[in-house]
Amino acid sequence: MKTIRLKDGKERSLLRRHPWVFDSAIAKGGGDPGETVRVESHGGQFLGWAAFSPTSRIRARIWSFDDNQRIDAAFIETRIAQAVAARQWFDIQSDGVRLVHGESDGLPGLIVDRYADTLVAQFTSCGTERFKSVIADALLKVTGLTRLYERSDANVRNLEGLPEVTGWLRGEGPTELTIREHDWQLTLDVATGHKTGFYLDQRDSRQRFAQHTRHRRFGKVLNCYCYTGGFTVAALAGGAGHVTSIDSSGPALDRARAHVRMNGFDESRATFMDADVNASLRAFIEAGETFDAIVLDPPKFAPTAAHAAHAERAARAYKDINRLAFKLLPPGGELFTYSCSGGISADLFHKIVASAGTDAGVDGFISERLQGAPDHPMTINFPEGEYLKGLVVVRK
Repeated sequence: MKTIRLKDGKERSLLRRHPWVFDSAIAKGGGDPGETVRVESHGGQFLGWAAFSPTSRIRARIWSFDDNQRIDAAFIETRIAQAVAARQWFDIQSDGVRLVHGESDGLPGLIVDRYADTLVAQFTSCGTERFKSVIADALLKVTGLTRLYERSDANVRNLEGLPEVTGWLRGEGPTELTIREHDWQLTLDVATGHKTGFYLDQRDSRQRFAQHTRHRRFGKVLNCYCYTGGFTVAALAGGAGHVTSIDSSGPALDRARAHVRMNGFDESRATFMDADVNASLRAFIEAGETFDAIVLDPPKFAPTAAHAAHAERAARAYKDINRLAFKLLPPGGELFTYSCSGGISADLFHKIVASAGTDAGVDGFISERLQGAPDHPMTINFPEGEYLKGLVVVRK
């Protein structure tokens, strides 16, 4: 078994059971892509078994902190079974569920979502790539399903030196699917949709927005970066008088319109705009428009926390859209605002939104803090798992 030895003092995070080893922490040693290596402190103390990645800044990802653990097919199968079983602990009102959430489930670099009778897997690390066939067989065995689609087209694979790969790993059939979420039906295409096909992480936030809409009786709602209209459906389900939804993707808007129809809502209560969000917000301000509630759920502006320049640019972008949104809210209006950028912490996001309010000349109550659905868990030893964060702000 190959060994990597850390520089003096670099073992502290692993002793706290954090699963990442950065290239700058390694004094010597290495391995082939995805090969299991023994990680030792500068003094030779065992720290963990890890999958090695020769090109990534995260040079090794810990599989296990147990010196006696064998990293083999049986280990992978057990971890997958444990992850799937853990989802039974949560009240998930959907047949669209995240079954494996990477490091949080002890499987670094593996994402697995279930959409009704179909599984979708994303392999984003050399370690999971090496065990791909084992993982595929284990997923079908544990779930009893027969169809597994691969969506290994995330940019992070480039950092691992891996090519992008998509297509059926097991089984075959249509990639267009329908799932149930709360009392609604929503569709997706696992071959072309964002991420693995859909934003399952916002499931509970969509339900919460429907509840707020019902309680506050919002007349006019603005849904920005609406994608396929999840928050639009939620607003209409909550009784919103009219929902304006903006996105720059025509196909996504077509699917959003279809979601309004298939859930039985009056199409006259929904307007869809194929437009730039920032330009649209400015145009609404110039026209003197206001909205009772606004959803800001933009794409990832900062990919990682590793690059300060990325985080700085993202902070400016988040501040700008939140500043504009605040100007469109009357007193008592609500802003549901989110960041899914790993490079923006919850604390920094709060400061960005506060600064946006100051620049807009408004103040507000933070009535709730929101996060990803519980099947996208963050563990106590891996705070980086908290990539999605949200605030509900009521303008004073």
